[in-house]
Amino acid sequence: MCVTRFVTVVSIALAAAIAAPQGAAPPAQLTLDSTTWKVDSQNSGANFAVRHMLVSTVRGKLGPVSGTVWYDGKDVSSIRADVTIDAKQLNTGNNERDAHLRTDDFFNVAKYPAITFKSKRIIPGDAEHFKMVGDLKIRDVTKEVTLDVEGPAAILKTSKEQRTAATATTTVNRFDYGLRWNALIETGGAVVASDVKITIDLQITRNP
Repeated sequence: MCVTRFVTVVSIALAAAIAAPQGAAPPAQLTLDSTTWKVDSQNSGANFAVRHMLVSTVRGKLGPVSGTVWYDGKDVSSIRADVTIDAKQLNTGNNERDAHLRTDDFFNVAKYPAITFKSKRIIPGDAEHFKMVGDLKIRDVTKEVTLDVEGPAAILKTSKEQRTAATATTTVNRFDYGLRWNALIETGGAVVASDVKITIDLQITRNP
């Protein structure tokens, strides 16, 4: 912050403090830069991949993503995230399979329609990668996971908004979250594997 701006901010704060009546609540903290970004649901997505019958990988979308990210635009250590995924709209391209995934055998979307992630801390990496540790909730189970994040991208600035993006990946064991349906193929392997890879692509925006 330049000296002139710093002096101006301090002068405003002192003037507000002097003018405030004795015993009154302190003035709201001055905010020089907004750090609040909104998830652009139209340009964001959550995908998953899981091995099927030991020979192929089934991929699908978990549904629209919404939420808020806090980021000062400079330091990844400032990033916090509160993201919600609409599990009701999951889609693997197979109607029968999708209907099964929505039942209590898996996500039970009638009772647990949303998957949520709330960050707790950041582990900085190189210029284009870092790790985000937080709580992932699926159904009624919450467990700490670590997301490997690529980004954030350079901020795109227009007269209407600022925009950036990142991609986060993690692998979870579906049994840990109560997605316990299982069946065996004749060779003895599981029809659906236990490990599920989740990829979240986020675009976020804020007013300039």
